[in-house]
Amino acid sequence: MTLRSRLVAFAAVLVLVVAGTILFVLQVRRERERAAAAAPPVAVTDLATVTRQPHLIFRSTAIGDDYGRVAAVPLGDPSGPRAFTGASCDRVYAHRDEAVCLYSKPGLVTTYQAEVLGADWAVRRSLPLAGVPSRTRLSPDGAWAATTTFVSGHAYSTPGAFSTETLVTPLGAGGGKSLNLETDFKLYVGGRRNTARNRNLWGVTFTGDGDHFYATAASGDKTWLVRGSLKTRELTALRADAECPSLSPDGTRVAFKTRNGQAEGQWTIAVHDLASGAVTLLAEKHSVDDQIEWLDDEQVLYGLPRSGSGPSASDVWVVPADGTGSPRLFVADAWSPAVVR
Repeated sequence: MTLRSRLVAFAAVLVLVVAGTILFVLQVRRERERAAAAAPPVAVTDLATVTRQPHLIFRSTAIGDDYGRVAAVPLGDPSGPRAFTGASCDRVYAHRDEAVCLYSKPGLVTTYQAEVLGADWAVRRSLPLAGVPSRTRLSPDGAWAATTTFVSGHAYSTPGAFSTETLVTPLGAGGGKSLNLETDFKLYVGGRRNTARNRNLWGVTFTGDGDHFYATAASGDKTWLVRGSLKTRELTALRADAECPSLSPDGTRVAFKTRNGQAEGQWTIAVHDLASGAVTLLAEKHSVDDQIEWLDDEQVLYGLPRSGSGPSASDVWVVPADGTGSPRLFVADAWSPAVVR
């Protein structure tokens, strides 16, 4: 085959690939348009009215033009009309005066963004973000933001098969550089320093003292709940088999997901009492791959995918934190909940 023939054959293959890609994109677009047209309308209300009272901030996954936008509902009427902000996020966390929004920007090369938003949901500043958005939290005083991204691999289901980057960034007027939990902190497990090259840190939850936080540490096929200090730059393991912790409002307990002897990619929600070390398994029987959010001192919230397929297949559920009762739906078509009081 001559060079000219090879070039003609390559061009023909290239045309077929491009045509196939265009047809696929058009088909996906038509399917989304049909799904949006068939979806029930979402009841909408005024944002200022909702945010003047205790409310839940979340990523809306209802099919339609507002898919992916950050929304709010009153805690007293979570199934009622939702109010939409101008922000679109893959993961969001909020306090009354600010929020952190992590999102992807598709293109020829997908890029990732993290932004701190004000009470008006306008961008105050950008934060470094190295990979696929996974977790984010704000400290109670708003002085620190934590972000976790996947820099390789896209799930926590198989220990050792992914790599994360977790940064803790000061948000005060003076600013300051981000701290990397893996490279800037020393990790101690069982009183000995862990220097394994394959260790990962993720899922930060802050205490109210302006210094301490809890997070997940992993090395090989093991995970630990760790307590960290921003001042000493040290992380100390408290217990094994704990991921994505969340500190209770009263500061006495940490909710987390645990394998508890289950297969890879399966987790149960548990609550660890910091004073006694006792662990309580909660009543949710589905596998929960989320960072828990406390609704109050008695109940926790979490996201669950629905059975089936499509972009709208996720809801936020609530279950008692003492192991009693049964899970119940809290907000349909929702993800990444944050309680704001």
